[in-house]
Amino acid sequence: MSQDLLPRTVRALLELQTTVRPDALYALALDAGDANAQSPSHAPATMRFAQLSHYCGQVATLFMGQGLQPGDTVSLVMPNGLNTLRLLLGAMHGGWCVNPVNLLSSPEQMRYVLEHSDCKVVIASPDWAERVQAVLATLTRRVGLLVCSPDMDADDSLLGSLQPTSMPEPQAEAMALLMYTSGTTGVPKGVVLTQSNLAANAMAISAEHRLGARDRVLAVLPLYHINAFAVTMLAPLAHGGSLAMPPKFSAARFWQQALDAQCTWVNVVPTMISYLLEGAAPKGESLGHIRFCRSASAALPPAHLQAFEQRFGIGVIETMGLTETVAPSFSNPYEPTLRKLGSVGKASGCEACVIDADLRPVPDGTTGEIAIRGPQVMQGYYKNPDATRASFTPDGWLRTGDLGHRDADGFFFVTGRIKELIIKGGENIAPREIDEVLLRHPSVLDAAATGMPDAHYGQEIMVCIVLREGCAADEAALRAFCHEHLGRYKTPKVFHFVQDLPRGPSGKVQRLKLLDWVAQAT
Repeated sequence: MSQDLLPRTVRALLELQTTVRPDALYALALDAGDANAQSPSHAPATMRFAQLSHYCGQVATLFMGQGLQPGDTVSLVMPNGLNTLRLLLGAMHGGWCVNPVNLLSSPEQMRYVLEHSDCKVVIASPDWAERVQAVLATLTRRVGLLVCSPDMDADDSLLGSLQPTSMPEPQAEAMALLMYTSGTTGVPKGVVLTQSNLAANAMAISAEHRLGARDRVLAVLPLYHINAFAVTMLAPLAHGGSLAMPPKFSAARFWQQALDAQCTWVNVVPTMISYLLEGAAPKGESLGHIRFCRSASAALPPAHLQAFEQRFGIGVIETMGLTETVAPSFSNPYEPTLRKLGSVGKASGCEACVIDADLRPVPDGTTGEIAIRGPQVMQGYYKNPDATRASFTPDGWLRTGDLGHRDADGFFFVTGRIKELIIKGGENIAPREIDEVLLRHPSVLDAAATGMPDAHYGQEIMVCIVLREGCAADEAALRAFCHEHLGRYKTPKVFHFVQDLPRGPSGKVQRLKLLDWVAQAT
C-alpha cells in the first residue's frame, strides 16, 4: 500500500476492517474466573468490527448530548472491559481526546491529572465513582461525571440503545490520546499523542510481529498503560486480528484463558513472566498454537527469558518503548535465531541513534543517550513547553533518557538510565515524588528513595530516612503515611533509618549510590 494511502487515524484503521471483514471478531470478554470461555453453556460477550463501528457512533451521540465538542478531552477511570474498549475507541473515532487515568494513582495524583488535563467529563466505573466524585469536588472548574460498567452486557451501560451520530473525519494531527507518565520531578507529564502517531505504531507493531487476521492476543495488561492501549487494543485494528480480555491478569488462570480463547500470542511485562515461572504449566494440553510471547515495559532478565522458553516452549520477543513513542520503538526479530539476548532489539517503525552530552551521534559500541525519531514520536508534553524543548534535540530527535549503545548489527543495548526513575512492574515511579511525600511527615528531616532489584517486579522501592532530632516515627507509621498519600503500589518496600545521606560536592543526594551505601553501612 502506498504511503499516501496508509490509514492516518484510528477511524481509518477501523473503517478499513469494517469494509474488509465486518463480521470478523475484534474482541471477546473473559470472566475473572472463566475457565471455559468457549463452552456452549457460557458464551462470552463479543464485539465484531461492524458492531464496533456502530458503537463508535453511539459514543458520539453520548458525548454530543453532554455538550462535548470534537477536540475536547474525556478522562476514563475504568478497569479493562469491552465497554472500556468501545468508549476509548469511540471517542477517538469521533475526534475526541481520551485520557485514561492510572488506577494505581493516589487521590492526590488523580486530582493533578484531572485538573491538568482540562477534561470536560470523567467516565468512571461504579466501584470508582464515589472516589472520583470526591476528587472532582476539589477541582477549580466544573467537570461532569458519568458512571458506566466496564462490562458491555451490564445493566448500567451508558450507551444502551442510543442512535449513532455521524461525525466528521478527525484530522491526522489532532490530539487523540493524553496519557500521563512520571517525570524526574515527580510531577506527572501529559504526553500528547496524535491520531497519526497512534495509527503509525499500530501498523508498525502488526508488521514487526507478522500479525494477521487469524491472530488473537490475550490482553491482560491494563488499558491505562500505553502498552495495552497500543499493542493489544489498536494493533488488531491494523491487521484485522482480535483480542481476548479478562478483567485483569491472573497467573493461576493465564494459560487456561489463553488456551480456551484460542490465542496465538500473549503480551506481558517481565513481572508477569516471573509469576508465570513460579506457577504450574498446563497439564495434558499443548501451547503449540501460541506463536510467541511479547515482553515489554521493562528489561527482561535473560535468565527469565530462557527459563520461560524452556518451560513453556514459547519464544519470547523482547521489545522496548515509551509512552512518548506510543509504546514500542525497539523490537527483537521475530525469528529467535536472529535475536540477541540482553538487547532491546533494533529500531521498530522509527529511526534510532546514540548521542553524546553535546547531542552529537557517537560511533557504534560507544555508550551515550538513546534518541528516537519517527512517525510515532509524541507531539510534546501538554502545557509544558519547557519539558518539551528539553526532550528534543534541535534537529528533532526525542531524547529517551536511557543510556546505552548500538552494536555493528544495529541492535541496541540499554545499560542504565540518565533519569533516576524506578521501574516497578513496568510502572515508572519518580523517586523524588516519594521523597517529597515523606518530607511532609512531621518526624522526617530528609528522605531519598531509589530502586532495588526484585525478582517479581524488576525493581522495588527502598527509601532512606533521616528523622528529626527528638522525633520518633517507626516503619509502620511511615508506611501508613505513604499508603495514604502515595497509594500501596508506590509505598516503599524497605525503609532504612540513617543518620545522614550520601551527597556529592554540590550537596545533591547521590541517589544511585544509595544501595551500595546502605549495604556498607549494615
